Amino acid sequence: MTPSNVEQFWEAVQKRDSGADGTFYYGVVTTGVFCRPGCPGRTPNRENVRFYTTPADAERDGLRACLRCRPLALTGADPWADRIAGLVRYIERHAGEAISLADLSREAGLSPYHLQRSFRAILGVTPKQYLDNQRVEQFKASLRNDTGRDVTAAIYDAGYGSSSRLYEKADTRLGMTPMEYRSGGRGIEITHTAVETRLGWMVLGATDRGLCFLQFGDEPGALRTAMFAEYPEARFSSMPEPAPVDFEAWMARLHRYLDGQERDLRLPVHVSATAFQLKVWRYLQSIPSGSVQSYSEVAQGIGQPTAVRAVASACAGNRVALAIPCHRVIRGSGELGGYRWGLERKRVLIDTERRVA
Repeated sequence: MTPSNVEQFWEAVQKRDSGADGTFYYGVVTTGVFCRPGCPGRTPNRENVRFYTTPADAERDGLRACLRCRPLALTGADPWADRIAGLVRYIERHAGEAISLADLSREAGLSPYHLQRSFRAILGVTPKQYLDNQRVEQFKASLRNDTGRDVTAAIYDAGYGSSSRLYEKADTRLGMTPMEYRSGGRGIEITHTAVETRLGWMVLGATDRGLCFLQFGDEPGALRTAMFAEYPEARFSSMPEPAPVDFEAWMARLHRYLDGQERDLRLPVHVSATAFQLKVWRYLQSIPSGSVQSYSEVAQGIGQPTAVRAVASACAGNRVALAIPCHRVIRGSGELGGYRWGLERKRVLIDTERRVA
């Protein structure tokens, strides 16, 4: 490595430049780990950093792969991803049974601490969260496939010990109660409004638990039509004046974010999702503001490296722009790729986030 290369590498590390991932790796001697340039972890002190052209070089220096950015995933030789992928299949097969963290720990051959840490690093959720989502998906499928079935029987078959346990999860996973889900969401109340922003018109829809619709367009009428089609059985009403305090706070954060005055946008989201969409969307929320990843990197990140097209489909199915930041995913070639609300908006969002970062 030449001195000029080293300076370029250090600059990429400071910027967390994911575009440089795979071109080099950096090790931190004080922590004993090596990372990819785009690692979202805290930037180390320069005197503690060593640079390597391959993971093997770093491992020869006694460093281990970072569990957060998983540099070995770039080479297709990440043993953690394979182990966690096997555990995911185990959870999906046994979701209807009583599974404890100790059971999962034995299955994976890891301590409970390392299991939780590795699982969350790769999938973006804990083993318990993934198991809960699988049970909800089984419950939903049971109701869809047998509309005459008793709800209580479906609850127990999905692995819940009581109806109250399912209802605890329903608010955050289904986005509606079980009976509302069976009826296609009938009875859900959505309040909506249209706001003009620097990216054009933005229409927002919200339940009492979070945003269920946030999309951009050239005029609000078409956006409202799309929202009504997305939730055909819901009850809609215009946002009252004055708006609720929580909604005013959400709007203030949105405007600060779009104007480049706020780095991260953390807003409550209230949408239903498949298990795969949930994995992808949560992973997208873990990508640091100002950074981008390719579709294949996201697929690697959720532990399903061959699911690149499915990742792209999950991004395209996002109904809540910004809060689920699908604009941070680009093609491996560096091109912007697709964006359902227009590539120009995608470019503006990425550039704005990079300036703030």
